[in-house]
Amino acid sequence: MSALKFFTAIICILTIFAAPAQAQKKILINSASRLMLFYDGDTKLAVYHLGLGKVETPTPTGYYKINSKEINPPWIDPNDPEYEVPSGPDNPLGYRWMEFSGNYGIHGTNRPESIGGYVSNGCIRMNERDVEELFDAVEVGTPVEITYNRVVVEKSPDGDVVYYIYPDGYGMQDLTVADVTKWLEPFGVLAFESDYDISQKIEASDGEPTYIGKPFNVEINGQLTQPTDANNTRFFAKAVIRDGITYMPVVPIAKILRLKLEWNKSESSLKSRYGKVVCYEKKNQLYCNADDAPILFNMEGGLQTDKDGTKIFRFKSLPAVTTPTTPDKPKTDKPKVDIPNREVDAPFKNKADEPKPEEKPPTVDEPKPEEKSLPADEPKPAENLPDDESIKKSMPTEELKPEEANV
Repeated sequence: MSALKFFTAIICILTIFAAPAQAQKKILINSASRLMLFYDGDTKLAVYHLGLGKVETPTPTGYYKINSKEINPPWIDPNDPEYEVPSGPDNPLGYRWMEFSGNYGIHGTNRPESIGGYVSNGCIRMNERDVEELFDAVEVGTPVEITYNRVVVEKSPDGDVVYYIYPDGYGMQDLTVADVTKWLEPFGVLAFESDYDISQKIEASDGEPTYIGKPFNVEINGQLTQPTDANNTRFFAKAVIRDGITYMPVVPIAKILRLKLEWNKSESSLKSRYGKVVCYEKKNQLYCNADDAPILFNMEGGLQTDKDGTKIFRFKSLPAVTTPTTPDKPKTDKPKVDIPNREVDAPFKNKADEPKPEEKPPTVDEPKPEEKSLPADEPKPAENLPDDESIKKSMPTEELKPEEANV
Protein backbone atom coordinates (compact mmCIF):
# COMPACT_ATOMS: atom_id res chain seq x y z
CA MET A 1 0.00 0.00 0.00
CA SER A 2 1.36 3.39 -0.95
CA ALA A 3 1.89 6.05 1.67
CA LEU A 4 -0.87 8.18 0.10
CA LYS A 5 -3.42 5.37 0.28
CA PHE A 6 -2.37 4.55 3.84
CA PHE A 7 -2.87 8.09 5.08
CA THR A 8 -6.15 8.36 3.13
CA ALA A 9 -7.42 5.23 4.91
CA ILE A 10 -6.37 6.61 8.30
CA ILE A 11 -8.19 9.89 7.59
CA CYS A 12 -11.35 8.01 6.61
CA ILE A 13 -11.25 5.95 9.81
CA LEU A 14 -10.72 9.05 11.96
CA THR A 15 -13.57 10.81 10.17
CA ILE A 16 -15.93 7.92 10.90
CA PHE A 17 -15.06 7.86 14.62
CA ALA A 18 -15.03 11.65 14.95
CA ALA A 19 -18.43 12.12 13.31
CA PRO A 20 -21.13 12.87 15.89
CA ALA A 21 -23.63 10.07 16.45
CA GLN A 22 -26.97 10.84 14.84
CA ALA A 23 -29.99 10.93 17.13
CA GLN A 24 -32.32 8.00 16.60
CA LYS A 25 -36.01 8.47 16.05
CA LYS A 26 -38.33 6.34 18.16
CA ILE A 27 -42.02 5.86 18.84
CA LEU A 28 -43.27 5.52 22.44
CA ILE A 29 -46.88 4.47 23.03
CA ASN A 30 -48.62 4.35 26.42
CA SER A 31 -51.82 2.31 26.22
CA ALA A 32 -53.07 3.76 29.55
CA SER A 33 -52.88 7.36 28.33
CA ARG A 34 -53.72 6.47 24.70
CA LEU A 35 -50.95 8.78 23.57
CA MET A 36 -48.00 8.39 21.20
CA LEU A 37 -44.77 10.36 21.77
CA PHE A 38 -42.49 10.69 18.76
CA TYR A 39 -38.85 11.41 19.64
CA ASP A 40 -35.67 12.26 17.82
CA GLY A 41 -33.06 11.31 20.42
CA ASP A 42 -34.12 13.11 23.60
CA THR A 43 -36.12 15.73 21.70
CA LYS A 44 -39.88 15.27 21.67
CA LEU A 45 -41.08 16.03 18.15
CA ALA A 46 -44.79 15.35 18.45
CA VAL A 47 -47.61 13.98 20.63
CA TYR A 48 -50.48 12.11 18.94
CA HIS A 49 -53.83 10.87 20.29
CA LEU A 50 -54.64 7.24 19.53
CA GLY A 51 -57.44 4.71 19.34
CA LEU A 52 -56.25 1.37 20.80
CA GLY A 53 -57.40 -2.22 21.18
CA LYS A 54 -60.61 -3.10 23.00
CA VAL A 55 -60.48 -4.63 26.50
CA GLU A 56 -61.05 -8.08 25.00
CA THR A 57 -58.46 -7.47 22.25
CA PRO A 58 -55.87 -5.18 23.89
CA THR A 59 -52.96 -3.64 22.06
CA PRO A 60 -49.89 -5.75 22.90
CA THR A 61 -47.10 -4.27 25.00
CA GLY A 62 -43.42 -4.79 24.22
CA TYR A 63 -40.51 -3.63 22.07
CA TYR A 64 -40.99 -3.67 18.31
CA LYS A 65 -39.90 -1.83 15.17
CA ILE A 66 -41.49 -0.68 11.95
CA ASN A 67 -41.18 -3.67 9.61
CA SER A 68 -42.97 -2.29 6.55
CA LYS A 69 -44.78 0.80 5.25
CA GLU A 70 -47.63 1.00 2.73
CA ILE A 71 -49.61 3.81 1.09
CA ASN A 72 -53.32 3.24 0.29
CA PRO A 73 -53.41 -0.23 1.89
CA PRO A 74 -56.40 -2.55 1.29
CA TRP A 75 -58.26 -3.86 4.35
CA ILE A 76 -58.73 -7.59 4.68
CA ASP A 77 -61.33 -8.85 7.15
CA PRO A 78 -59.44 -10.94 9.75
CA ASN A 79 -62.50 -13.19 10.16
CA ASP A 80 -62.92 -13.66 6.40
CA PRO A 81 -59.61 -13.40 4.47
CA GLU A 82 -61.56 -13.51 1.20
CA TYR A 83 -63.25 -10.20 1.98
CA GLU A 84 -61.18 -7.15 1.01
CA VAL A 85 -61.95 -3.43 1.04
CA PRO A 86 -59.80 -1.34 -1.35
CA SER A 87 -58.29 2.01 -0.36
CA GLY A 88 -60.88 4.75 -0.09
CA PRO A 89 -63.32 6.39 2.30
CA ASP A 90 -64.76 3.01 3.38
CA ASN A 91 -61.39 1.50 4.24
CA PRO A 92 -60.92 1.11 8.07
CA LEU A 93 -57.15 1.53 7.67
CA GLY A 94 -57.33 4.98 6.12
CA TYR A 95 -54.55 5.80 3.66
CA ARG A 96 -51.39 4.77 5.56
CA TRP A 97 -50.18 1.51 7.16
CA MET A 98 -47.02 0.78 9.20
CA GLU A 99 -46.72 -2.84 10.38
CA PHE A 100 -44.77 -3.55 13.58
CA SER A 101 -45.79 -7.13 14.50
CA GLY A 102 -47.68 -9.56 12.24
CA ASN A 103 -51.24 -8.29 11.78
CA TYR A 104 -50.65 -5.36 14.18
CA GLY A 105 -49.90 -1.97 12.71
CA ILE A 106 -50.17 1.81 13.01
CA HIS A 107 -52.71 3.19 10.55
CA GLY A 108 -55.29 5.85 9.79
CA THR A 109 -59.04 5.45 10.19
CA ASN A 110 -62.32 6.35 8.53
CA ARG A 111 -63.84 6.83 12.01
CA PRO A 112 -62.02 9.79 13.57
CA GLU A 113 -64.52 9.91 16.45
CA SER A 114 -63.03 6.64 17.74
CA ILE A 115 -59.67 8.26 18.52
CA GLY A 116 -59.10 8.36 22.27
CA GLY A 117 -60.93 5.13 23.07
CA TYR A 118 -60.34 1.39 23.28
CA VAL A 119 -61.97 0.46 19.98
CA SER A 120 -59.78 -1.69 17.71
CA ASN A 121 -58.80 -5.34 17.40
CA GLY A 122 -55.36 -4.44 18.76
CA CYS A 123 -54.04 -2.10 16.06
CA ILE A 124 -53.17 1.55 16.68
CA ARG A 125 -55.48 4.08 15.05
CA MET A 126 -54.46 7.68 14.31
CA ASN A 127 -56.15 10.70 12.79
CA GLU A 128 -55.43 10.72 9.07
CA ARG A 129 -53.43 13.93 9.12
CA ASP A 130 -51.31 12.62 12.04
CA VAL A 131 -50.59 9.24 10.51
CA GLU A 132 -49.51 10.76 7.20
CA GLU A 133 -47.17 13.13 9.05
CA LEU A 134 -45.66 10.23 11.02
CA PHE A 135 -45.44 8.04 7.90
CA ASP A 136 -43.22 10.61 6.19
CA ALA A 137 -41.00 11.06 9.24
CA VAL A 138 -40.12 7.43 10.06
CA GLU A 139 -38.24 4.73 8.21
CA VAL A 140 -38.38 0.96 8.27
CA GLY A 141 -36.52 -0.13 11.38
CA THR A 142 -37.69 2.76 13.61
CA PRO A 143 -38.10 1.40 17.20
CA VAL A 144 -41.61 1.15 18.64
CA GLU A 145 -42.07 0.78 22.43
CA ILE A 146 -45.55 0.03 23.80
CA THR A 147 -46.18 0.18 27.57
CA TYR A 148 -49.13 0.38 29.97
CA ASN A 149 -48.35 2.98 32.66
CA ARG A 150 -51.10 4.80 34.52
CA VAL A 151 -48.53 7.12 36.16
CA VAL A 152 -46.55 9.45 33.93
CA VAL A 153 -44.00 11.92 35.32
CA GLU A 154 -42.13 14.33 33.07
CA LYS A 155 -40.57 17.78 32.89
CA SER A 156 -42.34 20.59 31.10
CA PRO A 157 -40.37 22.75 28.65
CA ASP A 158 -39.72 25.35 31.38
CA GLY A 159 -38.43 22.74 33.85
CA ASP A 160 -41.53 22.10 35.99
CA VAL A 161 -42.05 18.51 37.12
CA VAL A 162 -45.59 17.50 36.17
CA TYR A 163 -47.36 14.19 36.69
CA TYR A 164 -50.50 12.51 35.39
CA ILE A 165 -52.59 9.56 36.57
CA TYR A 166 -54.75 7.86 33.95
CA PRO A 167 -57.77 5.57 34.39
CA ASP A 168 -57.23 1.82 34.39
CA GLY A 169 -58.81 1.16 30.99
CA TYR A 170 -57.63 -2.44 30.79
CA GLY A 171 -58.18 -3.10 34.52
CA MET A 172 -54.65 -4.39 34.91
CA GLN A 173 -52.80 -1.82 37.13
CA ASP A 174 -53.96 -0.94 40.64
CA LEU A 175 -52.22 2.09 42.14
CA THR A 176 -51.32 3.04 45.72
CA VAL A 177 -49.72 6.15 47.19
CA ALA A 178 -46.48 4.17 47.55
CA ASP A 179 -46.51 3.38 43.82
CA VAL A 180 -46.84 7.03 42.84
CA THR A 181 -44.19 8.00 45.41
CA LYS A 182 -41.66 5.74 43.68
CA TRP A 183 -42.31 7.52 40.38
CA LEU A 184 -41.94 11.01 41.88
CA GLU A 185 -38.94 10.47 44.17
CA PRO A 186 -36.16 10.46 41.51
CA PHE A 187 -37.23 13.92 40.32
CA GLY A 188 -36.43 15.55 43.70
CA VAL A 189 -39.85 17.15 44.29
CA LEU A 190 -41.58 14.50 46.40
CA ALA A 191 -41.55 16.68 49.55
CA PHE A 192 -43.93 19.13 47.87
CA GLU A 193 -46.72 16.62 47.13
CA SER A 194 -48.42 15.27 50.24
CA ASP A 195 -49.70 11.71 50.58
CA TYR A 196 -53.22 13.11 50.77
CA ASP A 197 -52.79 14.99 47.49
CA ILE A 198 -51.50 11.83 45.83
CA SER A 199 -54.42 9.76 47.12
CA GLN A 200 -56.87 12.35 45.74
CA LYS A 201 -55.06 12.27 42.43
CA ILE A 202 -55.38 8.46 42.26
CA GLU A 203 -59.07 8.67 43.06
CA ALA A 204 -59.65 11.15 40.25
CA SER A 205 -57.48 9.32 37.65
CA ASP A 206 -58.48 11.93 35.10
CA GLY A 207 -55.21 12.25 33.21
CA GLU A 208 -54.99 15.96 34.06
CA PRO A 209 -51.54 17.49 34.76
CA THR A 210 -50.38 18.37 38.29
CA TYR A 211 -47.41 20.73 38.42
CA ILE A 212 -45.18 20.36 41.51
CA GLY A 213 -42.09 22.57 41.10
CA LYS A 214 -38.77 23.11 39.35
CA PRO A 215 -35.91 21.04 40.82
CA PHE A 216 -32.22 22.00 40.57
CA ASN A 217 -28.99 20.37 41.70
CA VAL A 218 -27.08 22.09 44.50
CA GLU A 219 -23.27 22.37 44.61
CA ILE A 220 -21.42 23.43 47.77
CA ASN A 221 -17.69 24.15 47.43
CA GLY A 222 -17.56 22.02 44.28
CA GLN A 223 -19.45 19.08 45.83
CA LEU A 224 -23.00 18.09 44.86
CA THR A 225 -25.51 17.48 47.62
CA GLN A 226 -26.42 13.79 47.82
CA PRO A 227 -29.77 12.07 48.55
CA THR A 228 -28.10 9.55 50.90
CA ASP A 229 -25.35 9.53 53.52
CA ALA A 230 -22.90 6.89 54.75
CA ASN A 231 -25.72 5.23 56.72
CA ASN A 232 -27.97 5.12 53.63
CA THR A 233 -30.33 7.65 55.20
CA ARG A 234 -32.29 9.29 52.41
CA PHE A 235 -32.73 13.06 52.01
CA PHE A 236 -34.29 15.45 49.54
CA ALA A 237 -31.10 16.85 48.02
CA LYS A 238 -32.38 19.22 45.31
CA ALA A 239 -33.42 22.85 45.51
CA VAL A 240 -37.01 23.39 44.36
CA ILE A 241 -38.64 26.57 43.04
CA ARG A 242 -42.35 26.56 43.80
CA ASP A 243 -44.87 29.42 44.00
CA GLY A 244 -42.10 31.99 43.66
CA ILE A 245 -40.04 30.64 46.60
CA THR A 246 -36.74 28.79 46.24
CA TYR A 247 -36.40 26.04 48.85
CA MET A 248 -32.89 24.83 49.77
CA PRO A 249 -32.37 21.38 51.38
CA VAL A 250 -30.58 22.19 54.65
CA VAL A 251 -29.48 18.75 55.89
CA PRO A 252 -27.46 17.70 52.80
CA ILE A 253 -25.78 21.13 52.78
CA ALA A 254 -24.96 20.91 56.49
CA LYS A 255 -23.42 17.48 55.97
CA ILE A 256 -21.05 18.80 53.32
CA LEU A 257 -20.08 21.72 55.56
CA ARG A 258 -19.93 19.50 58.69
CA LEU A 259 -22.10 22.09 60.39
CA LYS A 260 -24.25 21.44 63.44
CA LEU A 261 -27.80 22.81 63.29
CA GLU A 262 -30.41 23.34 66.01
CA TRP A 263 -34.05 22.95 64.97
CA ASN A 264 -36.73 24.68 67.03
CA LYS A 265 -39.96 23.08 65.95
CA SER A 266 -42.23 25.42 67.92
CA GLU A 267 -40.68 28.48 66.24
CA SER A 268 -40.03 26.78 62.86
CA SER A 269 -36.52 28.17 63.09
CA LEU A 270 -33.09 26.74 62.43
CA LYS A 271 -29.91 27.95 64.07
CA SER A 272 -26.23 27.49 63.24
CA ARG A 273 -23.16 29.16 64.67
CA TYR A 274 -23.51 31.76 61.90
CA GLY A 275 -27.14 32.76 62.29
CA LYS A 276 -30.78 31.86 62.76
CA VAL A 277 -33.47 31.69 60.04
CA VAL A 278 -37.03 30.51 59.48
CA CYS A 279 -37.28 27.03 57.93
CA TYR A 280 -39.97 24.80 56.45
CA GLU A 281 -40.61 21.19 57.43
CA LYS A 282 -41.87 19.05 54.57
CA LYS A 283 -42.29 15.29 54.94
CA ASN A 284 -39.99 15.30 58.01
CA GLN A 285 -37.18 17.09 56.20
CA LEU A 286 -36.13 20.72 56.33
CA TYR A 287 -35.81 23.48 53.73
CA CYS A 288 -34.82 27.12 54.06
CA ASN A 289 -35.40 30.03 51.71
CA ALA A 290 -32.47 30.46 49.31
CA ASP A 291 -32.27 34.12 50.38
CA ASP A 292 -31.55 32.96 53.96
CA ALA A 293 -29.02 30.26 53.04
CA PRO A 294 -26.01 32.64 53.19
CA ILE A 295 -27.03 33.64 56.73
CA LEU A 296 -27.43 30.08 57.95
CA PHE A 297 -24.40 28.61 56.19
CA ASN A 298 -22.04 31.61 55.77
CA MET A 299 -21.73 31.19 52.00
CA GLU A 300 -22.34 33.10 48.78
CA GLY A 301 -23.65 32.14 45.36
CA GLY A 302 -26.95 31.40 43.62
CA LEU A 303 -28.53 29.98 40.49
CA GLN A 304 -26.01 29.74 37.65
CA THR A 305 -26.17 28.51 34.06
CA ASP A 306 -23.35 26.32 32.77
CA LYS A 307 -22.04 26.33 29.19
CA ASP A 308 -24.30 23.41 28.23
CA GLY A 309 -27.36 25.34 29.43
CA THR A 310 -27.75 23.34 32.64
CA LYS A 311 -28.90 25.43 35.60
CA ILE A 312 -27.51 24.72 39.06
CA PHE A 313 -27.43 26.39 42.47
CA ARG A 314 -23.73 26.87 43.20
CA PHE A 315 -22.36 28.22 46.51
CA LYS A 316 -18.98 28.56 48.19
CA SER A 317 -18.12 29.18 51.83
CA LEU A 318 -17.04 32.59 53.03
CA PRO A 319 -14.20 33.14 55.52
CA ALA A 320 -15.39 32.66 59.08
CA VAL A 321 -16.42 35.92 60.69
CA THR A 322 -14.43 36.66 63.86
CA THR A 323 -15.12 39.32 66.48
CA PRO A 324 -12.14 41.71 66.91
CA THR A 325 -10.55 41.53 70.36
CA THR A 326 -9.21 44.41 72.44
CA PRO A 327 -5.81 44.25 74.19
CA ASP A 328 -5.88 42.98 77.73
CA LYS A 329 -5.75 45.74 80.33
CA PRO A 330 -3.52 45.42 83.41
CA LYS A 331 -5.36 43.51 86.07
CA THR A 332 -6.25 45.26 89.32
CA ASP A 333 -7.45 43.96 92.61
CA LYS A 334 -10.09 46.62 92.76
CA PRO A 335 -13.61 45.65 91.71
CA LYS A 336 -14.91 47.29 88.56
CA VAL A 337 -17.11 50.31 89.28
CA ASP A 338 -19.53 51.57 86.64
CA ILE A 339 -19.18 55.31 86.10
CA PRO A 340 -22.47 56.94 85.11
CA ASN A 341 -22.62 58.59 81.70
CA ARG A 342 -22.45 62.27 82.41
CA GLU A 343 -24.10 63.10 79.10
CA VAL A 344 -27.25 61.35 80.30
CA ASP A 345 -27.12 61.39 84.12
CA ALA A 346 -25.37 64.72 85.00
CA PRO A 347 -27.45 67.90 85.18
CA PHE A 348 -24.64 69.87 83.49
CA LYS A 349 -23.47 69.16 79.98
CA ASN A 350 -20.55 71.59 79.73
CA LYS A 351 -17.68 71.46 82.18
CA ALA A 352 -17.37 75.24 82.05
CA ASP A 353 -20.86 75.59 83.51
CA GLU A 354 -20.25 73.13 86.35
CA PRO A 355 -19.60 74.63 89.83
CA LYS A 356 -16.11 74.10 91.08
CA PRO A 357 -15.75 72.27 94.38
CA GLU A 358 -14.62 74.37 97.33
CA GLU A 359 -10.95 74.07 97.93
CA LYS A 360 -9.77 73.46 101.48
CA PRO A 361 -6.60 75.17 102.54
CA PRO A 362 -3.90 72.63 103.13
CA THR A 363 -3.37 71.76 106.77
CA VAL A 364 0.03 71.96 108.29
CA ASP A 365 1.55 69.41 110.63
CA GLU A 366 -1.57 67.31 110.53
CA PRO A 367 -0.75 64.16 112.38
CA LYS A 368 -0.93 60.95 110.40
CA PRO A 369 -2.85 58.02 111.83
CA GLU A 370 -0.66 55.42 113.45
CA GLU A 371 -0.13 52.36 111.29
CA LYS A 372 -0.63 49.12 113.11
CA SER A 373 2.16 46.72 112.42
CA LEU A 374 1.49 43.02 112.13
CA PRO A 375 3.69 40.18 113.10
CA ALA A 376 5.79 38.81 110.28
CA ASP A 377 4.05 35.42 110.29
CA GLU A 378 0.53 36.82 110.35
CA PRO A 379 -1.09 37.07 106.84
CA LYS A 380 -2.21 40.47 105.69
CA PRO A 381 -5.93 40.98 105.15
CA ALA A 382 -7.02 41.12 101.49
CA GLU A 383 -7.54 44.63 100.25
CA ASN A 384 -10.51 45.93 98.28
CA LEU A 385 -12.38 42.63 98.13
CA PRO A 386 -15.84 42.93 96.61
CA ASP A 387 -18.74 42.21 98.87
CA ASP A 388 -21.05 39.20 98.40
CA GLU A 389 -23.56 41.22 96.42
CA SER A 390 -20.92 42.27 93.87
CA ILE A 391 -19.80 38.68 93.46
CA LYS A 392 -23.33 37.59 92.74
CA LYS A 393 -23.73 40.28 90.12
CA SER A 394 -20.52 39.36 88.36
CA MET A 395 -21.34 35.65 88.10
CA PRO A 396 -22.68 34.57 84.65
CA THR A 397 -26.25 33.43 84.60
CA GLU A 398 -27.44 30.49 82.52
CA GLU A 399 -29.83 31.48 79.78
CA LEU A 400 -32.66 29.00 79.41
CA LYS A 401 -33.12 28.07 75.77
CA PRO A 402 -36.36 26.79 74.24
CA GLU A 403 -36.55 23.10 73.55
CA GLU A 404 -34.28 22.46 70.60
CA ALA A 405 -33.42 19.32 68.63
CA ASN A 406 -30.09 18.81 66.90
CA VAL A 407 -30.38 18.13 63.17
